[in-house]
Amino acid sequence: MFDISFSEMILIAVVALVVIGPERLPKVARTAGHLLGRLQRYVSDVKSDINREIQLDELKKLRAEIQESARSVEQSVSSEMQAARQALQQTAQAVREDAKLPPTVEQPSATPGAAPTDASPPAADPPAIVGGPDKPIGTV
Repeated sequence: MFDISFSEMILIAVVALVVIGPERLPKVARTAGHLLGRLQRYVSDVKSDINREIQLDELKKLRAEIQESARSVEQSVSSEMQAARQALQQTAQAVREDAKLPPTVEQPSATPGAAPTDASPPAADPPAIVGGPDKPIGTV
């Protein structure tokens, strides 16, 4: 941080010893060490806060980019689906015109208990086969 050589540190210590005195020098040095530690922790906290803010900004930008790409994919898929739907409708219309068939109309579904729409007679029961150990096999 500061460019202080060993000889400059010795000079500062000698001046401090003369000015402060040998009785109070250890207490002053301890207090100076605590203050220096607090200053270093504060600088470290500020650096970490700045780094977090930078990362948060980067994440916000990344989120916006991903949302934009998702929107573009959604729009392209939607347009492709619409084009496929139109092509399918055109093909179905062309097939109807070629076959001269009327457009399909849904018939109402039969409700429970209502008479069936197909009035075909019920199928006849098949003839019974009679037989056993003492009777010949035949039809009745």
